[in-house]
Amino acid sequence: MDYEVKELNKIAAEIEIVARNLGLDFYPVHFEVCPAEAIYTFGAYGMPVRFTHWSFGKAFYRLKTQYDLNLSRIYELVINSNPSYAFLLEGNDLTQNKLVIGHVYAHVDFFKNNRYFARTPRDMIERMAAHAQQIREYELQYGLEKVEQTLDAVLAIQEHVDPREHIGERKKQKKGPSVKKAKPTLPYEDLLDLGEIHGEKQLPEKPEHEDVLLYLIRYAPGLDEWQRDIISMIREEFLYFYPQIETKIINEGWATFWHSRIMRELDLAEGEVIDFALMHSQVVQPSRGGLNPYYLGVKIWESLGEKFDTSYLFELRESENDVSFIRNHLTRDLVEKLNLFNFRKVGAQWQVTDTDWEKVRDNLVQSLVHGGNPTIVAVDRDYEGKGGLLLRHRHEGLDLDIAYLEKTLSLVQFLWGKSAHLETVLDGKKVVFDCQQGTVSRKYPA
Repeated sequence: MDYEVKELNKIAAEIEIVARNLGLDFYPVHFEVCPAEAIYTFGAYGMPVRFTHWSFGKAFYRLKTQYDLNLSRIYELVINSNPSYAFLLEGNDLTQNKLVIGHVYAHVDFFKNNRYFARTPRDMIERMAAHAQQIREYELQYGLEKVEQTLDAVLAIQEHVDPREHIGERKKQKKGPSVKKAKPTLPYEDLLDLGEIHGEKQLPEKPEHEDVLLYLIRYAPGLDEWQRDIISMIREEFLYFYPQIETKIINEGWATFWHSRIMRELDLAEGEVIDFALMHSQVVQPSRGGLNPYYLGVKIWESLGEKFDTSYLFELRESENDVSFIRNHLTRDLVEKLNLFNFRKVGAQWQVTDTDWEKVRDNLVQSLVHGGNPTIVAVDRDYEGKGGLLLRHRHEGLDLDIAYLEKTLSLVQFLWGKSAHLETVLDGKKVVFDCQQGTVSRKYPA
């Protein structure tokens, strides 16, 4: 085992030189070899260390089952931190690890240089460890059931944050109710500061607030201070993960594009060349059941690489996310070459609905806006003069799933402490869903 670690470190150092000579710019990377169970645990939790919750166990069971049935395989996990940490799957052969190491360096280059990651804390492993410890203390103090009920509610709506807001540092609990203001973590962040999590300052007056979690932290009348702290932790963690959600295609395509170039620069034996070609083809294989982000991403990068020099590619890597990358660079030729089309389920059958390249591109872009989640905004914290919370769904052509809406609204009502209401459009008509004490009804305003 010691020999394998030494050999792996030697290979990583050699590949690092190749990657940097090709122009990649990344943080130092620490590599660890982990058994499958550890890799899939990290994949389910999103981090090597995090608070415990039943949903993570559910995710682990799904991922591990797919691995055990040879339906999918996670070769590595890489953490956006400085230094970065990469966990390689135990059992990878030498060629697989060479490809994976090149893939990791390209990911870390993207994390370091892409503007959507510019505000993510690079010490998030330590922050999440602190969150986990604090939540364990709350479980001991207030009871596991009540803490889990709060976590269930917050995790159900964690996507409804405003990624344009800075993360900052969590306001730490003291023995009393007062909360200290966090020190700005970025240049000019004080110019963007929306004030304390709860205290003298209020959110700026505007008709709609996209950061629903922040709105709950500031204004929810039914929350205890420890519950506000939990929402603050979940919000901070989701804002850290958000850039990964909005750059999945461009980031995986970038890493795949560069691991291919790096492998071509290495002095591979004949057998390694064949093994590399096989593994690479498996990574970029089109999916029958959905969109393979590695495949689409690398095809766009390869198309750009044929037209422009690498300096332009590095400029794009700094400035784009999935929405802009696809909107700007998914061309007619690529749509036709990749055989992309729009489809939907009609009865028990899937049917092609459109092959026009612009409609295919625009439909894909639309599915990626806000991470594919509906946009929900906070509108009023004194709805109908009774202290209720009014949320509004920005209807963009798709109705909400009513069963999911009703369950989620009851969780919002639990957090708010008074009635919760959501305004949307259903079958072309404006409707308001009202939730009081967990019971949901609907009304159609005139």
